[in-house]
Amino acid sequence: MLDTNRLITSHLTDDLMFNVAYEKTRVQGKKYVIDTSRDKAIAVVGNSFNCASHYELLKTVEDVIAKGRTPFELSDAKVKINKARDNAVIIADVTLPNVNAKVITDLMSTTICERIIITHGVDGTMSNQVWFGAIDSWCSNGQVIGEHDKLRKKNTRLFTTTILGNELEESRQNFYENSSKLNGWSKIKLDGVDVSEIIKNIVKSDRKAEKMTSLYYNEVANRGANVFSLYSAFTNYSSYADEINGFSLKNMGNDTENISMWNRELEVSKWISSNEFKKLELVA
Repeated sequence: MLDTNRLITSHLTDDLMFNVAYEKTRVQGKKYVIDTSRDKAIAVVGNSFNCASHYELLKTVEDVIAKGRTPFELSDAKVKINKARDNAVIIADVTLPNVNAKVITDLMSTTICERIIITHGVDGTMSNQVWFGAIDSWCSNGQVIGEHDKLRKKNTRLFTTTILGNELEESRQNFYENSSKLNGWSKIKLDGVDVSEIIKNIVKSDRKAEKMTSLYYNEVANRGANVFSLYSAFTNYSSYADEINGFSLKNMGNDTENISMWNRELEVSKWISSNEFKKLELVA
């Protein structure tokens, strides 16, 4: 039976369950961050830095996610926790398959499911962020709708998980409102529109734009020429790094790869929030 009280935290491995402590350094205004399970300094931060442990942060978020949801909605949840920087950073990716909606285009329909991404760092390199989005069950593309679909709290002296939890409850995005937006994008036709030029203006890189245009037309073959297809091309880029989509990563450890893929998610969220992309919502 699903333990809704440990929807996310049950997936934390032992090496991520450490408490955080601080010790003075010889440098004025600086302190060490200590992984107490290994009694190891894993970062040097400013004296105003204050953070929760990975467990405390994820526990706060999972309590808000579970609030007001039925056991059925929470059942079958899929959780993946990536770690980086000597366990100092985590990126938790949560999918709720039973919270879903249809997106229908001219050529096909696909089911999207609610997706929540949580980032947390205890070394000063990653703030506390909770992103609301979806995942496309047809192609497994992970999706965030835009930069506004997130809550971000820095690890400052006044940070507490209570404050985070309260603000998260107030700002939690409505999945069904977001899915309605995606359905709206699927109805905005891009036939006769110079999409390659639009992509170039959004991504700000000729080389990347050329590959992204190719991804877009692959999506058009399955979904039709519409804004949702362009969005799906973007999210393909942030979901995969291989020769198939043309955006493979050079040989690197899992540490760097996890951070690189997260940076792609951030990049796509900025593209979706750009004025160039928003103009497409006016095309009819």
